[in-house]
Amino acid sequence: MIEINNKSLIKYTFIDLFCGIGGFHYALKSFGAKCVFASEWDKHAARVYEENHKTSVTGDITKVDEKNIPSHDILTAGFPCQAFSISGKQKGFQDTRGTLFFDIARITNEHKPKILLLENVKNLIKHDNKKTINVIQKTLTELGYTIYYKVLNTSNFGLPQNRERVYIVCFRNDIIKTDFKFPNVLEKRVKLSDFLQENPLNAKVIKRDDIDIYKKFNKEKDLFGNIQIPNKPLQIGKVNKGGQGERIYDPFGHAITLSAYGGGVGSKTGLYKINNKIRKLSPRECARIQGFPEDFKLGESISQSYKQFGNSVSIDVLQHIIKNIINVL
Repeated sequence: MIEINNKSLIKYTFIDLFCGIGGFHYALKSFGAKCVFASEWDKHAARVYEENHKTSVTGDITKVDEKNIPSHDILTAGFPCQAFSISGKQKGFQDTRGTLFFDIARITNEHKPKILLLENVKNLIKHDNKKTINVIQKTLTELGYTIYYKVLNTSNFGLPQNRERVYIVCFRNDIIKTDFKFPNVLEKRVKLSDFLQENPLNAKVIKRDDIDIYKKFNKEKDLFGNIQIPNKPLQIGKVNKGGQGERIYDPFGHAITLSAYGGGVGSKTGLYKINNKIRKLSPRECARIQGFPEDFKLGESISQSYKQFGNSVSIDVLQHIIKNIINVL
């Protein structure tokens, strides 16, 4: 997470839907904004959120009357994406019923926040032959918003994780002063090895007979003799047949996408050759490559922590987006 001296949003309030463990919360709070409502159905994630942010978390948002939610300036949501039952009906707002995006729409319709900041998997913009993103756009346009969206990779914003996600920024039409631009890729490059713990106790070490390190990464130098950091995962080996969760990477590169699910011996984090050991990342290392601060309190369950960071949003990416939102305001 970037240290921010700009408190431009100190008079702004936000609600945190599908809040997980609070990636959006950290990003907005760093600019001075105040959370007035949070919702998360997963009790384990909600407990971690409450512990770290000292904010009570309401459960299932589908059971919350929008009129009981406090008014707010910004609505954030890393909402789950289910299939939209569109069938060519083109009913806009009504087409979203039965999906969790409908809850975002009904709350927006009631409170008309100035800004919506949403995040989802990359495939959202191609889902169902682009019908899903078209319904989202149509719905929010009808509610009075100007919509921008773009796929950004965490690797390009100071965190060593290959994580492509679509970010959606919406401005209420009466407040937008100029076109919004998503942040440019940073020139700064980082490597996973800079984010690792010395000797983590809760990072599983893999000891098997079928580990195959078949490639050595040669560090290339530029014209000035500086070693070039690749800013991407560097596969150097495999376990078993090298399927999902069975690939081994060099920590001079980046981590693969953290995942809430997935199989293989390196499930959820991938496998890395670190100090001549083949191991998974620890929960604290996962926190670091998602941008969570060092004083973030982890949950008691390691498996739940992996799931939570796999579901989380990358804080640094959000902070760069918010900087550009402030430029529009």
